[in-house]
Amino acid sequence: MGTKTRSDALPPFSFLIEKKRDGGEFSTGEMKGIVDALLDGSMPAHQQAGLLMAIYFRGLSVAEMATLAEELMLSGEVLELSDLPLPKVASYATGGVGDKVPLVLPAIAASCGVVMPSMIGQDEDFILGTLDKLEAIPGFCAEGDLKEFSRRLRTHGLAYARKQAAIAPVDGKLYAMRREIGAIPCLPLVVASILARKSAEGAESFVVDVKWGNGSFIKDLEQAKILARSIARTCDAFHRKSVVLVTDINQPLGDAVGTAVEIEEAVRFLKTEEGSEDFRQLVLRMGMEVVRLAGVAGSTLSAKQMVQRSLTSGAAFAKFKEIVASQGGDTSVLDDTEKLPKARFIRKLPAPKRGYIHTINAGMIARGARLLAERPDGTLDPAVGISKIMKVGVQVKQGEPLMMIHYNDERNLEAGLEYLRSAYRLAPKRPSIGDLIVERIA
Repeated sequence: MGTKTRSDALPPFSFLIEKKRDGGEFSTGEMKGIVDALLDGSMPAHQQAGLLMAIYFRGLSVAEMATLAEELMLSGEVLELSDLPLPKVASYATGGVGDKVPLVLPAIAASCGVVMPSMIGQDEDFILGTLDKLEAIPGFCAEGDLKEFSRRLRTHGLAYARKQAAIAPVDGKLYAMRREIGAIPCLPLVVASILARKSAEGAESFVVDVKWGNGSFIKDLEQAKILARSIARTCDAFHRKSVVLVTDINQPLGDAVGTAVEIEEAVRFLKTEEGSEDFRQLVLRMGMEVVRLAGVAGSTLSAKQMVQRSLTSGAAFAKFKEIVASQGGDTSVLDDTEKLPKARFIRKLPAPKRGYIHTINAGMIARGARLLAERPDGTLDPAVGISKIMKVGVQVKQGEPLMMIHYNDERNLEAGLEYLRSAYRLAPKRPSIGDLIVERIA
């Protein structure tokens, strides 16, 4: 556990805001003092907002980001896993519509001898979260203290949990303020947050998926590349190994968006390797990067073979069942996904005309799915979602289903349908389709 004490020589907060506003670089002592002030509450909210906006517009250097990451990590509990002889690798994705990789990758990694802590915060989700999906499994519980999280890591090689308040608490304060002032996409703070939290969870190295497109909070490709390079450079300065991928999320990943429907798709892949090609490609690539970075595979080829064996042998699915059972989940729904929550009604979204699917706004699909799933009390109906999503480049006839809509309540049906209809654009010519993985930085 890191214990912080207030720096005695910290300049006035107004001076620090002006310094960053004018493009100055914080010293190590100043950065430590800022985190101390956030931890003990001595920096007023209006000056926190001013400082964050100055950072938003002026940025941080690699040295500043590395120092900030370390101080954020030490602002709370740090999980001690040095007695565990297996490699510990964190996987992080910036959040994307239909992204089921965080569901299956930890089980693949653990079945290959790599420990993967998976403590999930709000910023790793885009409208529908990984924990929302896991909690569609009856009985599954993501709560528990750090001691229980550590025990599961040691016993099973993985654990899913909601981010603990004791992990990098100052980062939590910064995230809340960023949300209040519209600074969620502040790239330097995203970098420091990732490294701080995942290091505090016990990770020694990082495999990061930076998503760009209309299904992510990062809409611009160049911004995604800047973030990816910043993560890689700051990892070096932070003495952590990393591999960072930039991936395209301008349509949903896989063929389902929702909670139970995404669990069903993830389980089908773990059991049979069947599923949408983009989902399969990204899982295999991320898995290969994890085992290669961890050192349990000596080459790219052997890493690919190891990941493939974990799937074809059933080891990854067995590991997923094992951790679900340990967290109270009913594994019978994994053996027979027909037992997962099912909607009373299913209807198609018909194509309005003949043509090729030219673009899909993944964010609109996610918003439509969430609107249909949201109950009056704000909770999500796990049975509600979208399946059999037609992908960019597919030719459709008029009236052919673009997707299947699973719903229970007609209260928000028309509003949800409006989002879903608006998500698709058809054109007479087949569009060019870019690569799913745009860039790799190591």
